[in-house]
Amino acid sequence: MAKLTLDELSAQLRAAFSDALRTVVLFGSAADGEHIPNRSDYNVLVIVDRIDVAELRALSATARAWRDAGNPPPLIFTTEEWREASDVFPMEYADMLERHRVLFGESPFAGIRVSPADLRLQLEHQVRGKLLALRQGTLAAGRDDKAELALLASSLSTIMVMFRAVERLRGVTPSRDNAELSRSVAAAAHIDAEPFLRVVRHVRGESRLAPGDAPGVLDGYLHGMEGVVRWLDGFAAQG
Repeated sequence: MAKLTLDELSAQLRAAFSDALRTVVLFGSAADGEHIPNRSDYNVLVIVDRIDVAELRALSATARAWRDAGNPPPLIFTTEEWREASDVFPMEYADMLERHRVLFGESPFAGIRVSPADLRLQLEHQVRGKLLALRQGTLAAGRDDKAELALLASSLSTIMVMFRAVERLRGVTPSRDNAELSRSVAAAAHIDAEPFLRVVRHVRGESRLAPGDAPGVLDGYLHGMEGVVRWLDGFAAQG
């Protein structure tokens, strides 16, 4: 069965929401050149004037097909919600502002601003949470090198979102290249970039990690995230 495409998703959103649909936006790696076929997913923002249960039910089959194609369900905001939520989701908004492509309707980003204070607060919460999740994943993997390797690969895209937020907090435009981004954040936070670079190259298919490499890389990965937490603590103290 053919996978649901972006154009097909956009057409079905238009059919479901009709004149209430304002915007369909592709955001994230697929919008800026870091998308990796068969591994990266397509992230879609949808803004509508109103949302009814009937419309969501009508889209359920489309959402399942989109999920079966390896993508997360679209993020659906009402117009009012979108205008009022940048303080709650500053990392996500900042990433959308920088990496997006409008598929339908008007751009929703005019007048949208992300507060550095809001960004720092959410970023620290997210980095600490990710560090805890990585430790939990390591516990669950036990001595299974393949499970550790899968944990590293699956965590990379989220960590790169966090690294881009670190750069924005520093007042730096994040590199669109994940390897260069990792080097820049590592230099700022005084951590070793190599574990992150090895995972970037692995996910890209440039230099695959063997299962036996996973324990050492994961150890450096965890220490690196601990270093980012320390950097954020210091940044907060300076503020």
